Amino acid sequence: MAFSRDRKKNPSSRYSRMEEPWLDDRGKRDEWDNSADPRDEGFGVRDSYSRQASYGRPDGYYDSYRPAGGMGDTRVYSSEVTNAARQSASAQGRGTSADRRGASGGRRSSSEERRSASADRRREAYRPRRTREEARESYYDEWDDPEYDDRYDDRYDDREEENYDRRRRPAGHGRRSAPRRGEREGSSKTGFIIKLVLLLIATAALVVVWRFSRMDHMNLKDILTNSGVSGYSGYQDFVIYGVDSREGSLTRDAHSDTIILCSMNKNAKEIRLVSVYRDTYLDNTNGEYRKATECYFFGGPERSVNMLNKNLDLNLKDYVTVDFNAVVKAVDLIGGVDVDVTEEELPYINGYQTENAQVTGAEITPVTSAGYQHLNGIQALAYCRIRYTAGSDYKRTERQRTVLTQIFQNAKQQGPVKLAQIVDAMIPSISTSFSSTELLALASSVSEYSLTETGGFPFDLQAANISAGDCVVPVNLAQNVSQLHTFLYGQTGYTPSETVQQISQQIAAATGIY
Repeated sequence: MAFSRDRKKNPSSRYSRMEEPWLDDRGKRDEWDNSADPRDEGFGVRDSYSRQASYGRPDGYYDSYRPAGGMGDTRVYSSEVTNAARQSASAQGRGTSADRRGASGGRRSSSEERRSASADRRREAYRPRRTREEARESYYDEWDDPEYDDRYDDRYDDREEENYDRRRRPAGHGRRSAPRRGEREGSSKTGFIIKLVLLLIATAALVVVWRFSRMDHMNLKDILTNSGVSGYSGYQDFVIYGVDSREGSLTRDAHSDTIILCSMNKNAKEIRLVSVYRDTYLDNTNGEYRKATECYFFGGPERSVNMLNKNLDLNLKDYVTVDFNAVVKAVDLIGGVDVDVTEEELPYINGYQTENAQVTGAEITPVTSAGYQHLNGIQALAYCRIRYTAGSDYKRTERQRTVLTQIFQNAKQQGPVKLAQIVDAMIPSISTSFSSTELLALASSVSEYSLTETGGFPFDLQAANISAGDCVVPVNLAQNVSQLHTFLYGQTGYTPSETVQQISQQIAAATGIY
């Protein structure tokens, strides 16, 4: 009778149960076979790793190795069977059949040899088996040979093991599996939306840049500053001009009825405004003393900026000029402004609307009563131009700052989008030294600031009718300049430059006002 694994086909054979007892052990043979070895189904020399590892080993080096527990490998090794049989017979005080045959000088029959081998295999099969974890640990312990690693690593090609592991790697392990159809569709939709949003942003940016490029732009090339004046760190200063242009000219042949110094404190996020009275008696940059508004009429914004730098120890380099249309559009876009109209101001508001309508094309809407009134664009422009009431030009600049403050506050409340709409509508009526990107950045950051205080310059003044006409004469210009730096920048005890002190002395000598 031949004993082999094919005997398991006959379930009635007791030898089948003896040879492979795990067939009846709750049907777990497949589980044991599939999980016993992390590399292969057996521990033999059948894989490429074992073939490479056998280089340099004597023949039969692995023949005596057999894993304990019978997990997956049911081969019988003759050397192991013979040694186990001899040890068992010796322990019981008797020899094996081979020993007895050697003593008697005879050979055993084939049936005796088969029975002896079958008995040894049955004893081996019933030996206590190890768990899967113990089998794995034993496998790695017996294959972890430091001596071998030191002697044969140079002969081992670890690419074979890497390829071997890759072939055995479960799906999705170590690398991302291909996305499913739904995932691919969702990913493509998300990518399309992102690209569409970026395209819209880029398009909007190009439109804004194009619209800003239509604005009148002038570079101030020859800016003068007094010796020792370099400006203040953390502040951005520029001047706002409101001109009485009636033919569309913003930089020539137009009087600057409004001159407002704007100082932005970047650290405190505060804005302060100071109106320079248009009739202030100052040096017009060439040693000639006349009204401040005339510099803009004869020399444009560049000469006017230089006049302010020279007389007030400033370091201005930028300007923004607007005309009547800009005011009307800005007020209408924010929905109007609320002001307290006096009985004295009422007839002038309706009177100035006539000229405003001719210049801007807006429709006249009379104001019928005094008190708090909600004014539209053309009405607010008329309110800003009133100068023939008590307070004269001082009161007019106060009205201008009132309207400007409400425009700023309402636009800030309505958000950056509304502020951008206002700037966009005012573009045809604006001239500036700012570039398109600078002006856009300035408009977008204004909403972060708060408008704190406003005032008028000179702080100490006296009206006089002198050779230059009805003027506003600063009483001690040097002292007024020191107060101005305290108001704008918080610097107390500022000492004006030598240039300002000479101008102050010249004004006092020409007017007799000290």
